[in-house]
Amino acid sequence: MPFTEKLLTVPPPVEAAGRRIKRYHVTADPAGLAPDVAEAAYALLPDLLPEPDGTTPPASFVVLHRGGDTGAYLNVYSWVWDNVLHFAGAAAGQPVLGCPDTDPTHFTVTNRPWIGCVWELPPIQHERDAWVRHVLAPELPDLDAYLADSLPEGTTGTAGTTEPTEPTETAGTAAITGERS
Repeated sequence: MPFTEKLLTVPPPVEAAGRRIKRYHVTADPAGLAPDVAEAAYALLPDLLPEPDGTTPPASFVVLHRGGDTGAYLNVYSWVWDNVLHFAGAAAGQPVLGCPDTDPTHFTVTNRPWIGCVWELPPIQHERDAWVRHVLAPELPDLDAYLADSLPEGTTGTAGTTEPTEPTETAGTAAITGERS
């Protein structure tokens, strides 16, 4: 089966558990995510968010993905410790991940260390760059600007397109020091 990008939509941010949360929806269905799947996923969202730490702007982003089978996946990424991305996830309708049935609205927290599949990863790079642009680089963090800066709707390919991009420079190797950057 050849690889096909999926559709990416960007609903407005929401608030939960003291955090402001950007949202990305991924599906192959041009009609978008079924409302009952989104409602069930977002009902679990507060349980997947870390408490704000008091120094980092309380922001998160989620990728809610409806798979091509019975599965649905909620990936929750939260900014903590100024520049660190915390992950928590849930799945529904996927017994291989510990879900009790194939119902895509019956979400359960997963304990896998997986951070996302190829269709769920594009928002992570965008969110990293937006966090630097609006929160870390300016003299004063601008959480509203960060929340307004989302990956464009379209497909899950680079910048909302399926066109490959040319590399601009060769990546070097970085030392892993264990120190906080």
